[in-house]
Amino acid sequence: MKYDLGMNMKALVFGAAIAAGCILLGFQYNDWLYPFSAIGLLYAGYGQGNIKMGTLMGALASTPIAILFLEGYLGQPSGFFITENGILAVVALIIIVGAVVGLVGAWTKASREKAKAEYEKQQNIGKNKKKKKKAAVQKTNEKTTFVDKIFKK
Repeated sequence: MKYDLGMNMKALVFGAAIAAGCILLGFQYNDWLYPFSAIGLLYAGYGQGNIKMGTLMGALASTPIAILFLEGYLGQPSGFFITENGILAVVALIIIVGAVVGLVGAWTKASREKAKAEYEKQQNIGKNKKKKKKAAVQKTNEKTTFVDKIFKK
């Protein structure tokens, strides 16, 4: 028996890899690379078949970011976030944000497909109708007097 859940595993794997890669590059080189990890989450959501699966895959693709947070790649937590409840709150927040970004990616794809269908519908409005034949232009052998003056024979 084969089950089709509408899940695109390639988009999930590449999205999670892009997200984790941006976090690692941000840790290694510059902090401004951290926000670009959202591109991977968007891709994970965009590659899915519907909005629910996009949201779920966005949350699933954000788990490498949560693991990297637990390993200390997003910086050392301080204050409330040192406690167990604080760490769990940050991990939950990362997964929730991943789900929201995946939702945005899936919604973007659904909106794009709807716009493409509307465009195709607009393009097909005038088709399959009888087209009027254009009147044939009659060729004349007469030359006008103006042309005769220009091109004297």
